Amino acid sequence: MLLPYYQDKLLEAGCDEAGRGCLAGPVFAAAVILPKKFKHPLLNDSKQVNKADRNELRYIIESKAISFAVAQVSHEIIDEINILQASIKGMHNALDLLQKRPKYIVVDGNKFNPYKKIPHTCIIQGDGKYMNIAAASILAKTYRDEYMDAMHEQYPEYGWLTNKGYATLEHRTAMKEHGLSPIHRISFKLKEDLQLKLF
Repeated sequence: MLLPYYQDKLLEAGCDEAGRGCLAGPVFAAAVILPKKFKHPLLNDSKQVNKADRNELRYIIESKAISFAVAQVSHEIIDEINILQASIKGMHNALDLLQKRPKYIVVDGNKFNPYKKIPHTCIIQGDGKYMNIAAASILAKTYRDEYMDAMHEQYPEYGWLTNKGYATLEHRTAMKEHGLSPIHRISFKLKEDLQLKLF
């Protein structure tokens, strides 16, 4: 059972990202402030929720949240500043977009850069512990999946409709056969390591 919040004294936003481990496309990040009494039986870490339920939860979260925002950081910026810093930048950008400013931030994982002097806590596997982080994981995942589905229309040979840019055998085989697309992350050393590390 997920907990509603990490602390109950200050208005709290949960943050999470999706696509950090992908070989292609942006990383997406979300920030969500939920009402203290919010609950939903389907809400969980996005990796534990099926696609239909994630899409239903996205609608519920967006309609019930005090505030929410989703931001993306492009593969070019990922290549420039690295995927960890790009993920944190995405969460900062999502926090910037919130219509209501939180007074406390909880973040999935163990790395975060301070945001505008607002206190924060990093929580390993926080998306499976707290509702606001889980809600952020749902939004980040559904928005990113939607983006990769659209990219599949342009580059169908990579199978992004099913693998969403992750390093599946299907994706790696397509990369070997067709080379890299314009949205692959060069900083992941895909060109040099295509045969050495991906196979």
